[in-house]
Amino acid sequence: LKPEMEKQYAVARPVYSEDSFAEDHEKVHRVRKTMLDHLKECVTCDSTRAKKAVLSLLPIIGWMRIYRVKEWLLGDVVSGISTGLVAIMQGLAFSMLASLPPSYGLYTAFFPMLTYFFLGSSRHISIGSFPVLSLMIGAVVTRLVPDGGPSANFPGFEGLNMTQQRVLVASSVTFLTGIFQLAMGLLQVGFIVIYLSDTLVSGFTTAAAVHILVSQLKFVLGLVVPGISGPLSIIYTLEKIFVQITSTNICDLVMSIIIMVIVFIVKEMNDMYKAKLPVPIPIEVTVIACGTSYGLNFKDRYGVDIVGKMVSGYEAPIAPDMDVFKDSAVEAFPIAIVGFAVAFSVAKVYSIKHDYAIDGNQELIAFGVSNIFGASFRSFAASTALSRTAVQESSGGRTQIAGLISAMMAMIVTVALGFLLEPLPTSVLGALVIVNLKGMLMQFREIPYLWRRDKPECVVWVGTCLGAILLGLDIGLAVGLGLELLTVIFRAQFPRCSVLANIPGTDLYRDRKDYLNIVEPTGVKIFRIPSPIFFANIEFFKDKLVEAVGFNPLRVLRKRNKAFRKIEKLLNLFSKPTDDSDMNMKDLPADLKDLPFRVDWNAELAGNIGVPRVDIHSLILDFSAVSFLDISALKGLKMVLKDFIRIDVDVYIVSCDVYIIEKLHSCMFFDDDVQTSIFFPTLHDAMLHVLGKHKGKIKGMVSCFEMLFGKSLLKFIV
Repeated sequence: LKPEMEKQYAVARPVYSEDSFAEDHEKVHRVRKTMLDHLKECVTCDSTRAKKAVLSLLPIIGWMRIYRVKEWLLGDVVSGISTGLVAIMQGLAFSMLASLPPSYGLYTAFFPMLTYFFLGSSRHISIGSFPVLSLMIGAVVTRLVPDGGPSANFPGFEGLNMTQQRVLVASSVTFLTGIFQLAMGLLQVGFIVIYLSDTLVSGFTTAAAVHILVSQLKFVLGLVVPGISGPLSIIYTLEKIFVQITSTNICDLVMSIIIMVIVFIVKEMNDMYKAKLPVPIPIEVTVIACGTSYGLNFKDRYGVDIVGKMVSGYEAPIAPDMDVFKDSAVEAFPIAIVGFAVAFSVAKVYSIKHDYAIDGNQELIAFGVSNIFGASFRSFAASTALSRTAVQESSGGRTQIAGLISAMMAMIVTVALGFLLEPLPTSVLGALVIVNLKGMLMQFREIPYLWRRDKPECVVWVGTCLGAILLGLDIGLAVGLGLELLTVIFRAQFPRCSVLANIPGTDLYRDRKDYLNIVEPTGVKIFRIPSPIFFANIEFFKDKLVEAVGFNPLRVLRKRNKAFRKIEKLLNLFSKPTDDSDMNMKDLPADLKDLPFRVDWNAELAGNIGVPRVDIHSLILDFSAVSFLDISALKGLKMVLKDFIRIDVDVYIVSCDVYIIEKLHSCMFFDDDVQTSIFFPTLHDAMLHVLGKHKGKIKGMVSCFEMLFGKSLLKFIV
């Protein structure tokens, strides 16, 4: 025998119904808090609550108190330098996705980190530009300030050139994004991220990677392609690229291919030997050196586009534009959600790995304040990039001191070393962006896995991805949420109901279709519905129950009423109707329990009387997976129970949640027909009760009417 089969247990106890269990075991009466009580708790303040609120609002206090200088500081410094190199290059590259000059990417690598350092609850994520958010910001920028057409007619655009207008749009959208995130954090709605499933996020980011890839082709090929936004923008962009494909700048193309090959090889080596390498090889240094060395004369010799004039130092803060607020609110909200969802999911991975807690609401506040602060200094929406965070963690980073050092490196480049990046070809940045898309593009491999394991999830992935590719990222996210909601509705509205049977020698009951050696007691049907019962699936519940038992109780009752009229006529042939009995039946179904005799409805009746057979005497409903019932379901369930009871089928409900039973009492569910005695704590309790009740029951009864009516009617009167 297997070790687990050798262990056995035996329990001797009475067969309980819910009523008898309540009699034997006294229940604790709990006083539930009212809304007023909860409100008082929220507004009541003492020293403990104040201390907890401060520690929650400023997580830096918590980890600074336990900071181990000798053990952690060197790792944070090395990590900060390594991450800073990556952040600088990604900032330059991702700013082009936002349709902004590269220097503004360095702003995003600096300002948001300053506030997240104090307010963020994650110790490992690297704050800065993220390609998906950059692309979403770029869609708004190119819509309001297009390449080949007039800008939006906003008063705030007067006197500004195109670059300044685009910077104003990007910073205003980022400011509004921060407001949304801060508001959600203050309202404690960080749970909203749970509605973005891993499948949806995977499909969405894959679609974003496709958009990013297409947007970078013009830099890699050295073509002039205006930015296009809106539905089918990716199709129009590809059309313009292929129309100009013969004008490809060979120097840009060759340089991009070389850079992509080198960066890809080094990144693969970093992944392959990450256990042996103390610090990942900083390939971005090689890219900078390559771009600076070979790009000195490329602009004049081969017409290569370069980064150009870098903004030296920092400009004065600017106020957001209210007209941009009004025009981009619909797009800013998805940016806020996506930025938070991606950052929180990455932060959760590393918090579990390093055993510390993160707070979703505090992360919303941190990102909200960071984006508001950064937008005031012309940065665009910040989140985290998985590759950059992986570098920060794998190179020894323990706290956000590493993030602060990486931000300082971006500041040094902005203030003093920006001129070194001016001759860097934009095709090099485009190649760097494309190489960094590998992880997101490889998510296409999830499609066959999802199709084999969970087809509705696969539909969500494919629908989200296609919707975001063809309709745009904002509409695509809405499509994904709609599909996800539909799958939830589908699973709840059409659950996989089953008929259970007993595993011999045990108190276990399983789906009768799944096992060979399984016993279904004669005359008993056990039906299980594995979902809540509510207005949308109550009819499905009724249909599946009828399918499981093999007959419709309402139809059986109507047939019996009609048959009884015929029996009444036959009986009247043998005896005179008395004044005491009223055998007139209505067309509507009636309860036949109060008749002066019993009829065996499963017998072969005389006089061409046909009634559907009812082969069960007991029906057990397993409610162990039913988490709630609404009012519509209560009404429908009560009608179903009464229909079965009227045709002499006993109905029992087992494993029902105690709060559902309390709701049934409060909604006046019980009456003379449906009583509390039909509820049992376990399925086996109900089965033992049924077997005990029907043990030794005589099938077929001799009627006392034989003396009056003779044996000819005994074939249908019992």
